Amino acid sequence: MEQLFISAFITLFVVIDPPGCAPIYAGLTKAATPAERRIMAIRASLIALVILLIFALFGEDLLRALHIELDSFRIAGGFMLFWIAWEMVFEKRTQRREERAERATREHVEDVSVFPMAMPMLAGPGAIAAIMLLMNEAKGLNESLVVLGALLTVLILTMAALIAAGPLIKLLGDRVEAVITRLLGVLLAALAAQYVIDGLRGAFL
Repeated sequence: MEQLFISAFITLFVVIDPPGCAPIYAGLTKAATPAERRIMAIRASLIALVILLIFALFGEDLLRALHIELDSFRIAGGFMLFWIAWEMVFEKRTQRREERAERATREHVEDVSVFPMAMPMLAGPGAIAAIMLLMNEAKGLNESLVVLGALLTVLILTMAALIAAGPLIKLLGDRVEAVITRLLGVLLAALAAQYVIDGLRGAFL
């Protein structure tokens, strides 16, 4: 169980990427008061949790309704996660998030908790694919609860990172944040490759 929790935690932490979301959130909420920033951070994390829980609990039924084999989803999800990893290593993901945040600012969106923070930054396609893959890999109620526990832990850490976004960025600096993002990207690439290998093995062996 401990190994499953660690694996699920690392996967979700890398995909949701709290260190990468923190500077974007800090930039989006520069004009907000500390209390407003705290409320929006909590709200964004809770909305993302609800979205991911829906896909975690009912994602398999959705695949069945669409007549999609689990191994096919593993392969597709693995490629999707690998693309995210590639963007993290070469800093494309951060650039895209900053552009999305800039668009939101230009559109005078005061409350950024729903868009762009909860969706698509926290509960984006990569996070949805990851939680569905992890839940499908879990065997029995206990393992499913372990995966959901890992999801809850990651989102609690994400909430804390958003709340402390301003001081955190000043403490770490842009260079440290970039190094962390690249390291997480390499780790995610390995996890994505494993999903593809498992999918191919299940489909053809």
